[in-house]
Amino acid sequence: MVRRSLAASRYLIVLAVIGTLLSSAALLLYGTLVVIDLVVETIREWSVSSDRAKNLSIEFIELVDFFLLGTVLYLVGIGLYELFIDPDLPTPDWLHVESLDDLKSKLIAVIVVLLGVTFLGAAVSWKGGHDILYFGLAIAAVLVPLTVLQLFTTRSKAKSDGGSPGDTQ
Repeated sequence: MVRRSLAASRYLIVLAVIGTLLSSAALLLYGTLVVIDLVVETIREWSVSSDRAKNLSIEFIELVDFFLLGTVLYLVGIGLYELFIDPDLPTPDWLHVESLDDLKSKLIAVIVVLLGVTFLGAAVSWKGGHDILYFGLAIAAVLVPLTVLQLFTTRSKAKSDGGSPGDTQ
């Protein structure tokens, strides 16, 4: 009885899956609505200048954060579902998750891109001064350990699979 209850408890993860997928959908939908609003506003104003182009670029770069975060939440939702509920979920090969390490690896990759886009948005809107240096260092302080973790995870997985990370098998 306890064993059966414990085995069934894995379905509690469905709550996390539903939550992350709803969060993902909300961010992606909101980002899309903001893009539409921004495009309509740009067409309505129809002012062509380098300042307007720079501001528009900044706004679109910042919107990428919404889409990337929505993507992260989607990957988490699908990955958790695949790990705990249905390992045969039809997904593209690049999205297939076989272990928690696979899910962490995919998340780290997207987080690295998200932080890069965040820095790009700050760099494009930068007004001068040392603040960009501190912001860049703060992002680097997060990116370096994540990249090292990703490198070691990839290497240890390759060793356990019997090859090296650069091998094509």
